Amino acid sequence: MAEKKYSIFQISGGLGKHIAATAVAQVIKRTYPDRELIILCAWPELWANLPFVYRVFPLGNTQYFYESYVDGKDSLFFLQEPYFTTTHINKTHRLVESWCLLNGLEYQNEQPVLKINVEQKKTIRNFYEPKFEGKPLLLIHSNGGLFTNERPFCWSRDMPIEIANKVAKHFIKSHFVMQVKRPASPRIEVEGVFVRDEPLSNTELCGLVELTDKRLLIDSSLQHAAAAFNLPSTVLWNATSSVIFGHSLHTNIQAKPKPHKSLPNSVYFDYSFDANENEFPYEEEDLKDLYNLDQIIDSLEKQTNKPSKGFG
Repeated sequence: MAEKKYSIFQISGGLGKHIAATAVAQVIKRTYPDRELIILCAWPELWANLPFVYRVFPLGNTQYFYESYVDGKDSLFFLQEPYFTTTHINKTHRLVESWCLLNGLEYQNEQPVLKINVEQKKTIRNFYEPKFEGKPLLLIHSNGGLFTNERPFCWSRDMPIEIANKVAKHFIKSHFVMQVKRPASPRIEVEGVFVRDEPLSNTELCGLVELTDKRLLIDSSLQHAAAAFNLPSTVLWNATSSVIFGHSLHTNIQAKPKPHKSLPNSVYFDYSFDANENEFPYEEEDLKDLYNLDQIIDSLEKQTNKPSKGFG
């Protein structure tokens, strides 16, 4: 019996990056179909249901890994960090494309993929759907990043609460509105909005997206989850780039242009993910119309669960 051969793919970083990486994993498996695909990652939960994955190991919990999959084994390794590639730093290619180029892989428009199994879906539906009272669900993901981040607002990626409030007020009669946020972040001040700011499993968090009728998101994990479920969404962008982190099936809405600001501590990237206050480029008078509210509401009104723009 022939000895197994392996492809070993390691991912670090946040949940959104892990969801995007499922597209790269598909490319690896397509390129090397005779090799079992092994994932080492920081967020293993959402990989467990993917049929093309052989084994998933949490980083730091890899007992006997060297003996089992490295020493004397026929293994290929995909371990490099795509953030430090020329195409990513120059913002010319999407993250997944840069990842593939880095590893000599031919990208064929593979997209992220998530699989929530039948029992998981049933559990999520049984908890949430009775709360909807027959209304379709509008999900507003106003604050992302690490759940333990104690900053109320990270200007580089979070949604201004004024925008969230106005959108919720517009849709509250027609939709069940749910806000997902960090515990320290502001709540939407519209009566009837259901707020989730407690720890959720990755399966529950992403599974919520499948229940939605409309989605107002930010550059965080749920915009990648929506792409994985092929659900067009409205995504707000500020300091990060939709060119490298976004998905073309979404309506990507950028904040108003930033005035020039010196960034003495920046090296390869302009603004940091964690919203360093010293980098904030706007003046106070800019904040009242940072985003075009009419454009956001119009996008949500037209939004359906059927992609019209496709991927690419």
